[in-house]
Amino acid sequence: MKNINVAIDGPAGAGKSTVARRAASILGYIYVDTGALYRAAALFITERDIPGSDVENALNEADISLRFIDGVQRVFLGERDVSELIRTPEISMAASKYSAMPPVREKLFGLQKQIAAENNVIMDGRDIGTVVLPDAQVKVFLTASPEERARRRYKELSEKPECPAYEEILADIIQRDDQDMNRETAPLKMAEDAVLLDSSELDLDETVEELVRIIKAGTDRSAE
Repeated sequence: MKNINVAIDGPAGAGKSTVARRAASILGYIYVDTGALYRAAALFITERDIPGSDVENALNEADISLRFIDGVQRVFLGERDVSELIRTPEISMAASKYSAMPPVREKLFGLQKQIAAENNVIMDGRDIGTVVLPDAQVKVFLTASPEERARRRYKELSEKPECPAYEEILADIIQRDDQDMNRETAPLKMAEDAVLLDSSELDLDETVEELVRIIKAGTDRSAE
């Protein structure tokens, strides 16, 4: 029987990773955070200060992989676990920039397809339902208003000593949305056959519950 693929797309800060990870745990699927792969590529390029014209050749040396350790996805560059390093604001913005470059996408496209072919997966990103897994049995576009996404991010960072102001976080989110939606290569957009899940008025548990319901309904239909 063909493996079940669930594609979740949506803007930055919509909670895709957290929600998808919890839903995968409930359903017994493998969770694949494709954004982490692009962040790892951005970290590789940034650490080495590689100019744009050299990115394609330089990426041939980048050994980027996902490993599942005790059921938790970790991101590696070679033998170095970079799961924490890729979560800085600097790498977030760099990932948005470099993920629009065809050489970066080509580097990671095959890895994503291979994981999905070999497992029941929930995969999240910007163009999973439209480009990476266009034949996924279930497609979901998870979003929330920019203000709500900024509020959540501010709450997450508020206990840290150098927490940015709410207005700065909101401006970054709006900039990231514009960057992701208007890039030439694989822009962020909702697949025509995707289900819209707006979590602006939902808490985390409610969002996970709704996502699991959508996935179960979609896989039941595909099995008919």
